[in-house]
Amino acid sequence: MKLSIIIPIYNEAATISEIVKRVHKVPLEWSKEVIVVNDASTDGTKEVLKAIKVSYPELSVVDHAHNQGKGAAIRSGIPHATGDVIIVQDADLEYDPRDLPKLLAPIENGYADVVFGNRFHGGEHRVLYFWHSIGNKFLTLLSNALTNLNLNDMEVGYKAFRSEILRQVTIESDRFGFEPEVTAKVARMNCRIYEVPISYHGRTYQEGKKITWRDGVVAVYCIIRYGLAK
Repeated sequence: MKLSIIIPIYNEAATISEIVKRVHKVPLEWSKEVIVVNDASTDGTKEVLKAIKVSYPELSVVDHAHNQGKGAAIRSGIPHATGDVIIVQDADLEYDPRDLPKLLAPIENGYADVVFGNRFHGGEHRVLYFWHSIGNKFLTLLSNALTNLNLNDMEVGYKAFRSEILRQVTIESDRFGFEPEVTAKVARMNCRIYEVPISYHGRTYQEGKKITWRDGVVAVYCIIRYGLAK
């Protein structure tokens, strides 16, 4: 079995070397390929990636000419993925690659087509913003109401997909709307969806967190748009 890991990045020069190292260090019986999609970073990320390629020549790098967003970066990375399973790995160190075996297990054992991480049940997580947690619960509840799923953490950025499933999904959202969009679409495909507990090391805005209340508004729009689509 082969695992494709897509890492969408925008201005993560400080963390991209570390996340690539951590991904490569994870012991798996699966073979791994890593595809980094640089979404037109302006902080020197492109130069850091050139240096990383010296140590990891098998690393694939896709460059965007202009900034488009996380969803667009994932969309660009999928055609380069050749694995049996595709996982999206954020570059900001919030998600720990040591949890990759947990995400893969339900697929490897033949139970699941899609696996969601769950940041708030069973894994260690950093205590941060109250209103973010309320917003996340609201978005998950609204998504569940329209998809008839019982997810605990729809907005989680750690999701694993059997490749043939994700390739059937036409990703329209360019930014963080990817999460509710892909959730609605795999639900409509009647995929077998599992959740597993993962650790979560959230960042503050001072530490570089990018998502804002505006992305929450867009998420509501995407939940309604794709949840009601036929």
